[in-house]
Formats: sequence, structure tokens, C-alpha cells
Amino acid sequence: MNPAHSTQLAKWLAEAGLAGKSESAVLDGFCRKAGALGIPVERAGLVIDTLHPIHEGRVFRWRHGPEMVEYGPSDEGEMAETWRRSVFFRLLETGGSRLRRRLHAGEPADFFTMETMRDEGMTDVVALITRFPGSGAIGEMDAVYSYWATARPAGFDDREVEALDALMPMLALALKSISLARIAETLVETYLGRDAGRRVLSGGIRRGVAEKIAAVLWFSDLRGYTGITDTIAADQVIPLLNDYAEAVISAVHDHGGDVLKLIGDGTLAIFTADAPEAACRSAVLAHAALRDRLGKLNQRRAAENLPVTDIYLGLHIGTVFYGNIGSTERLDFTVVGPTVNEAARIAAMCRSAERDVLVSADFLAASAPAERARLVSVGRYALRGVARPRELFTIA
Repeated sequence: MNPAHSTQLAKWLAEAGLAGKSESAVLDGFCRKAGALGIPVERAGLVIDTLHPIHEGRVFRWRHGPEMVEYGPSDEGEMAETWRRSVFFRLLETGGSRLRRRLHAGEPADFFTMETMRDEGMTDVVALITRFPGSGAIGEMDAVYSYWATARPAGFDDREVEALDALMPMLALALKSISLARIAETLVETYLGRDAGRRVLSGGIRRGVAEKIAAVLWFSDLRGYTGITDTIAADQVIPLLNDYAEAVISAVHDHGGDVLKLIGDGTLAIFTADAPEAACRSAVLAHAALRDRLGKLNQRRAAENLPVTDIYLGLHIGTVFYGNIGSTERLDFTVVGPTVNEAARIAAMCRSAERDVLVSADFLAASAPAERARLVSVGRYALRGVARPRELFTIA
């Protein structure tokens, strides 16, 4: 590959990164273009860590086409053993950045991936680490790990290896740019909620800017949470919250709702739709799914001798302000207004009414006839901070 070809490929990488192409598309394009320009790449792989609540990072493999695999923690179980046997672990341990095995010349396939590639007919493998120096690291994302293999009988020539090595910083920069955009999307949706996260990434970040919307408000919390936490070991509290939060959040998300806030053991969510009855129906279906999940969860926890509980739920519908509230340095993208407060008060009345779910008269009025027929009055209740007593209903 001559200097003009290297410049051409580097320019393409810069454009791909700026355009936000996927990591798989970048790897695929790079391998195909490198092959067309004279570097006979038959196998390739890229590994980059990320910031994600479940996945530690992503592996992108290429063999005449791309594939992607996400991986979990590499410091425990089988994954830890796989990592310790890898060529990249060896490079990190020795402080190196490049390791080559000329398999056609009898050099050892002393790493498990190289054994596999040798058995597949590869003759030469080069592993590279392209580090992000200084403050360029983002959490564990501090480098791009890559390997390149060929089946050409004589392997790579040294100039081709040098060309790959020289192009890696530009490839790593393109991947980092794409990964940072993905990380930003993951973080805002994880911590703000899916819809709120998308709105923030679309530019809705000005303080005090809020949209007036009609929404079903979902406010739920755990029954007897304070008493439970007073009687269980401290290391059981977080798993308890995680188990029940998973039940709530998955039920809401599966039926088109959006979770805006976790407040200790409480959850604030909204359901929106073009027609109010559709939003109400989604909330009712989410409640049914939640009851099913709770039954299975409590059965599993009881079998493991772990404390079990239930969830109170209040449903209300009305107009809210949806947007950025806070100071110049700390904003929250959420809903505010009397409707939100009333939903919380309705949920709190579940204890007095001895019901696991209560809904407002407004929710009943907005529901379709089929759902309305299932709502049964439990009487009128004075809600704290609300001027007049409200008639509340439960789902039969």
C-alpha cells in the first residue's frame, strides 16, 4: 500500500466517523477497502469497552462480512479465564502494543484465537492495541484492541503490517467517536428514561423549557419497605430494590410507558398516546403484567428464603409540564404539576383502602368502556394537599 492509498483510507475513516456509521460498517468498509488496495485481510476483529449497566464492551468480527457480540464483566467466571488467555492480556501485561505470529513460518499459535485461525487456514496474525492516552479514557474504555489475519501463503509483508499499524489511530478515533455517541444515548436513556433521554439528545436541554402534555401518571412504591429494610441485612437491600424495580420497569416499558424517576422504592412513569383511552389501556395492561411478574418474583424469592413484598400503584390522568426543571448546574427532565402530586397521593391511599391499585375518577372517565366496566368504586377519600375528597376506584 503506497502513501496515497493510506491517505485515501484514512480520509474514508474520518468521514465514516463523522457520519456516525456503525462500528460494524466501519470495520466492514475498512477491510474491504484495505483488500482492494492490496492488504489481503481475511479475518479481523475489534474490541472496545463501553459504559453500560450490563455489557462491559463489544467485539466486532469480520470474515467477508461483519458480526457483533456484546460481552459482560471480564473479571469473573469463564470470561475472566478467556481474557487471561488472550493475546491482548499478554500485551497489557508486558506493556506492548503489537504482537505478530507468522504461522506459515512455524511460529507458535500460543493464544486460543490464533489456534482457531490457524485451523481455519490463516497464515499470519497481527494483534494491536491502540491506546487512548492521558485523559482520553472514558471509564474502562481506554483503548481499541484489534487483530488482523491473512490466508495468503506467504503471510503479510512487513510494509502491510506497518500500514495497518499506522492506520489504527484513525480507525480507533472513528470507533471512539461512534462509541461515545452510543454511550451518551445509553446513559441519558438509562438515567432519564427512554423518551426523556431522546428529547435531551435532540437538543431539549434548556432550563425552564417544558411542554404541556396530557399523560397517564403511574406512581408505585413497595409495601412495607421501611419495615423490611429495618429487619434484613444491609447487603440484601439493593438486591431487593433491583428485583422489584425490574418487575415494575419491564412491565411499564413492555406496554409503551416511560419510567422517568426512581425515588427510593418508588417509581414515577407516564403513558402517552394520541387518544386518552389508549394511554389508559396501556397502563392497565402494564398493571396486569406487573401482577404476573410479582407472582413469579415472590415465588422465586420465597424459595430462596428472601423477603417478599407487594407494590402499591396509583393511576391518574391529566395535564402536566414535561421538561427541564432545576438550577443552571443541575437539571432534571421530568413531569411536574398538580396531576403528578395527586397521582402520588392516590398511590399512598392504597394502604388505607387496602388495595394494591387505585385509580382516579378522571382515569375512569378517560378509559374506554371495556376498561371502565372493570373499575369498581372504593369510596371517597381526602387526599393530602387536594382541596376536595376524591372518589377512587380499583381494578376488579
